Amino acid sequence: MEKAFVAQRVARKLFATEHALDAAMIEASELMADLLRARKDVNLSAVVGDAASAKLVEALSALGEARTAIVGVHNELNEVKLRIGVRTKMLGFEDKPPELATMRSNKDLRDVG
Repeated sequence: MEKAFVAQRVARKLFATEHALDAAMIEASELMADLLRARKDVNLSAVVGDAASAKLVEALSALGEARTAIVGVHNELNEVKLRIGVRTKMLGFEDKPPELATMRSNKDLRDVG
């Protein structure tokens, strides 16, 4: 199988993993907000559900560490891709900060010829 196709398959799985971690962090953060809001809505003491909130904070921290690790995997795999001679890029620039995006907007282009 051609290296570029294998690299694309791996890249798709990597992007899916990154998106899944982001989605999990969003859900966990929204859960924390809902727990706090629910406690206030039913006029419960701050100590009610404190252990659950602490566990959720631990889970969010673990998700953050996992996200950092997967970003490291992304960087390492980019190096591997270059070492094995794959130069093609998947168009994942929408997930990158503007300074790292490889495509430029039309205002950066000019007609020639």
